[in-house]
Amino acid sequence: MKLHGKIALVTGGASGIGLATAERLSSEGVSVVIADIDEGNGKSAADRTGAEFVRLDVSDASRWSEVTEDLTRRLGGIDIAFLNAGIATFSARGAPGEIMAPIDLAELSDEAYRRIMGTNVDGVVLGARAVIPAMEARGGGAIVATSSVAGLIGFPPDPIYTLTKHAVIGLVRSLGPALAPRNITVNAICPGVVDTNILGEGTAQRARDAGLSVMQPSEIADAVAQAVTSGESGRLYVCLPDRDPVHYEFAPVPGLDFEPDRALEAGPGGS
Repeated sequence: MKLHGKIALVTGGASGIGLATAERLSSEGVSVVIADIDEGNGKSAADRTGAEFVRLDVSDASRWSEVTEDLTRRLGGIDIAFLNAGIATFSARGAPGEIMAPIDLAELSDEAYRRIMGTNVDGVVLGARAVIPAMEARGGGAIVATSSVAGLIGFPPDPIYTLTKHAVIGLVRSLGPALAPRNITVNAICPGVVDTNILGEGTAQRARDAGLSVMQPSEIADAVAQAVTSGESGRLYVCLPDRDPVHYEFAPVPGLDFEPDRALEAGPGGS
């Protein structure tokens, strides 16, 4: 995909990776629509990047329908969707010497659990479901979802955040072959530690003090642009400090003879 002249929707675009990606895409001649639940910062981000702003709670299915229908009517459709909105459950205020306070699952409230699942998982599923018909009507498109390195490994400080990012990766890997006939690609970005609001105040500096390298959102925006334009699908782009984005490949499951493309061809009940 060539970027110039395309229409992109960026969720969580009021700050961090979303804002940096909106800036990157705008600089390439893309018409960007920033979607965020944070109306004040979202409008400021739109002014800064020359984008539009729409208020969107990504966990709200009816609002997704309204937004995609409105963009299709006014702009002609959607070519690129960066499903980036995300939150964490851990406390940013760790004890002295801690980068962050780990989550005690036994003390996780229903409200906190539903909030992170609604944003990190529903926001990607509902978003993809809403934009796929709009992209298909345009002849194809590109979906990129923000996962995390925590979606590839165990991350004990926040097991629920880790759960949500594993879910995004499972969705992307499974949707890749399914969307290929519609000329729609879907990929995931898996960053390490990035200096964004999701970390909470002071966490990024504590991570630096502990000797960890913290990336800037603009570094991840470059990987998003690469995923959009690559023509590849079902890929996981791992972004770590001082390295170019690399494709992560899972090892084969011993004894399992399964090929996703062949499974699709076999259809329900096929082998």
